[in-house]
Amino acid sequence: MKINVILEKSFEKWLKTLGYAQGTVLASTRCISDFFFYLETVEITSLEQVTPEIISSYYGYLQTRPNKRQAGALSLNYITANINAIKRFNRYLQQSENYFFEIPVKATPDKQPPRDILSPREIRSMYNACTGDYLGMRDRAILGVFYGCGLRRSEAMMLDITDLMFKEMRLYVRKGKNYRQRRVPITKAIREDLENHTYVAREKILSFKNIKHDALFLSRHVKRMSGNSLINRVQVLATRAKINKPVGLHTLRHSIATHLLQSGLTLEEVSRFLGHSSLESTQIYTHLTCKL
Repeated sequence: MKINVILEKSFEKWLKTLGYAQGTVLASTRCISDFFFYLETVEITSLEQVTPEIISSYYGYLQTRPNKRQAGALSLNYITANINAIKRFNRYLQQSENYFFEIPVKATPDKQPPRDILSPREIRSMYNACTGDYLGMRDRAILGVFYGCGLRRSEAMMLDITDLMFKEMRLYVRKGKNYRQRRVPITKAIREDLENHTYVAREKILSFKNIKHDALFLSRHVKRMSGNSLINRVQVLATRAKINKPVGLHTLRHSIATHLLQSGLTLEEVSRFLGHSSLESTQIYTHLTCKL
């Protein structure tokens, strides 16, 4: 089994077929491309030659490799992403090529980086940072989707106006991870924010070009908001709220998961809420703490 671009492209197609988010697909294929390049440098020409020792040496290489974008070494997040990509590639090989290589336990980072979460007070301060105009209404709706509903970035990006189920007090997630669908409950406050966004702010944005659009979140250019645009809005609110910690879209998801567990919901209930396929993915939140 020769290491080549065709195998890399086939892996990318496999990830897309399974419904991985576009960002995960791009990052995973990039990591595998880097892994292939490393194998060439150590004169490995086929995957049959990949041993546990080779994987361990690659892990050691990542720990000592300089960061190309900034001074210092690679972050633990980046190293973990590379190892996880190799694990995904291994599953692809097993399912598609009837072949896999052994990944030693010591090649898995011993400690995951701490997940930043926001306290309920910090969440309230971000809501208070929303302005009273149509953009502020959109910001409140964004907070409602990412914090109140705990959606992933890709899930929120793909929301359409028809996914709002106001009478049922639900938000329909059509394109969840691995193509899983779910209906997420919403509170009265979130419904009110979504209604204000839908019937006031969104209509205001549509009027800029007098066109129709299905997307729930629209930019001022009347286009579906990208993941980067959504992240930017959240970070603007965090800056206004004077929150001195990294805040992203997943920070809001981590925060609501932790707060729900702290409020007394069971692990199974939170797992269904987040759209996890197994309880293992949800258990990480049992180790998070938050100063209320």
